[in-house]
Amino acid sequence: MVKGRITIAEIADELGVSVPTISRVLNGREDVSAKTRIRVEEALTRHNYRKPVAPNSPFRSADLLDLVFHEAGSGWALEIIRGVEQAAGPEHIGVVLSQLGGSRRPSKEWLDSIMARRSIGVVLVLSGLDEDQRHQLDARSIPYVVIDAHGEPASNVPTVGSNNWNGGLVATRHLIGLGHKRIAMISGPSDVLCSRARVDGFKSAHDEVGLSYDPALIRWGNFEKEAGYHHGLELLRAPNRPTAIFAGSDYQALGVMRAARELGLLIPRDLSIIGYDNLPVSDWLTPPLTTVNQPLAQMAMLATQTLISMARGKPIASPRVELGTDLVIRESTAPPAS
Repeated sequence: MVKGRITIAEIADELGVSVPTISRVLNGREDVSAKTRIRVEEALTRHNYRKPVAPNSPFRSADLLDLVFHEAGSGWALEIIRGVEQAAGPEHIGVVLSQLGGSRRPSKEWLDSIMARRSIGVVLVLSGLDEDQRHQLDARSIPYVVIDAHGEPASNVPTVGSNNWNGGLVATRHLIGLGHKRIAMISGPSDVLCSRARVDGFKSAHDEVGLSYDPALIRWGNFEKEAGYHHGLELLRAPNRPTAIFAGSDYQALGVMRAARELGLLIPRDLSIIGYDNLPVSDWLTPPLTTVNQPLAQMAMLATQTLISMARGKPIASPRVELGTDLVIRESTAPPAS
């Protein structure tokens, strides 16, 4: 093999195909047989080929980036979209929104569409790419950045997130400081990294003051209102119910609030509730919701700026960025009734 960076001419020679054939595969064209496409894809991956990018090259007015959610439609997703558009708009870059119907991995059809329209890059939210998908995008110099990785990402995958462990810690510290000793937590899915980190922070807050927690009071939801409602009903109907509930999202906190009202409990007199995300709606609830501020729009802006830099061939300062979280104290928390 020739030393140094391999060229598409060398790959074409190795496979016995034409250079235009390699180029058509690189550009996502459909006029290549499936068998030839597979051979070319395998060779591109084997040689770790990446299409050269001219540093600082300007974008065209028609350039697009892809924003991919495992699920979209909530206020949480709208904050992410707002942050992406704040970064992409001034660069005259359009945003194509996709959702994966709850899946954490995009399909082959999705990947084919990305390559066909030559997206400048991909921002993935609570979702990711498998190794083969990463190789295919790398070969075409289509960069990708992950917001809130659902699992531990590969070391070379740029990610932007927030300190979820600290979020769980400060929320639970607040409740313990108010005098609560029986605290429940309704987190997100157990297979999602941020959910587990928030639970770890919840446990650490108990450990640091020598307060035991009841494992039965830790529940795994899906960040949606329905999970907060159903887990809330179960927890609050128990004979020895918790005096406080920490929800893993503002939406789950909404569900808990409904469950408490149906059971005749007053917030915060009978039950303290904390949410997570600090969505705009949290300040308009009755009572206004104490919540962990997660800078969603800022995370999305930073991920988009990172993606644009990568698409322009610029180096990035760090592949891992973690923004801070803090507690916003409102009226949904108080000392437990004596």
